[in-house]
Amino acid sequence: MLERFRQFWSNVWAPLGDLLLRLGVKPDWVTWVGTIGVSAGALWFFPRGQFFIGVLVITAFVFSDIIDGYMARKSGQSSKWGAFLDSSLDRVADAAIFAGLVIYYSRAGAETDLGGADLYLSLSLACLVLGNLTSYTRARAEGLGMTAKGGIAERADRLVAILVMTGLSGLFDAPFLREITLWALAIASGITVAQRMLIVRRQAVVHPEL
Repeated sequence: MLERFRQFWSNVWAPLGDLLLRLGVKPDWVTWVGTIGVSAGALWFFPRGQFFIGVLVITAFVFSDIIDGYMARKSGQSSKWGAFLDSSLDRVADAAIFAGLVIYYSRAGAETDLGGADLYLSLSLACLVLGNLTSYTRARAEGLGMTAKGGIAERADRLVAILVMTGLSGLFDAPFLREITLWALAIASGITVAQRMLIVRRQAVVHPEL
């Protein structure tokens, strides 16, 4: 759903991308910096329960995923390596966000509103695993000459949901906002994996030669 706004954000960040290109910055460098920034923000602040500032730090770096793509296209540096690096490091950043929550809930003193910490540790882990599985099903299908894009919880939707609600939970000291979101994302991610498997299954039946 939120992928439709990618062009809007590309236009917003285009001036910064142009500046970086004039300074000689490579798109791959932006990809690395963004991933390191997101991962560091999630793994440093989330385990300490500093959710609002953690989300602010992550947000400062998360738009690198759009800036690097714009820079690559604008400078003619788009390549298969760049696309591979970007997709691979996206998985690292996504995993770091949920890993930060896993670590938080594994520690004594983790605050919850809607159940025990162990439950939300498990849900955070489920979101981490299912999020990566969602991406894997698409990549594997495309490697076999098929498509598996779609589903109710694509990457951008999951990322915005967990960051917004985690930030608000920290700002208003309301853990239930984060907990409801973990429930929703775990369920939606599982449904998305099933949807993509059905999409591939239908293609395999109609085109068994693929």
